[in-house]
Amino acid sequence: MQLTVQTDYALRTLMYLASQDERVTVADVATLFQISSNHVAKVVNQLSRFGYIRSVRGLGGGIELATPLEEIRLGEVIERFEGSLHLLDCVGTDNVCVIQPFCKLKGVLAEAERIQLEYLNSVTLAGVAPSKQQLLNLT
Repeated sequence: MQLTVQTDYALRTLMYLASQDERVTVADVATLFQISSNHVAKVVNQLSRFGYIRSVRGLGGGIELATPLEEIRLGEVIERFEGSLHLLDCVGTDNVCVIQPFCKLKGVLAEAERIQLEYLNSVTLAGVAPSKQQLLNLT
């Protein structure tokens, strides 16, 4: 499985927010990771709709986590951004291959997907977030 750039930016944004004590801006995130502010803004919009972050407008505004980092499961975030995580279409859809009724590969891949998602959901944002000091050392 290879994640999209959007999912990558979402995970990076969450990790950055987890290491901060106060609200930050989209520009702060984009500057640290040297990525487009427009792309970060789109990801922030999605993260806000999913309830992971809160966006506050106006003076003193910015973005911050809306959910405790111990409750944000990586697998859930990845699934929301990626949609289907199936390794092949046949794992999630019937009648896409002539050998599907007796194919053992489908079961193997379904089990691999299950194990992968189970593991990703066992890891929370708290387990992968860098410290504020680690990020400060980058600048």
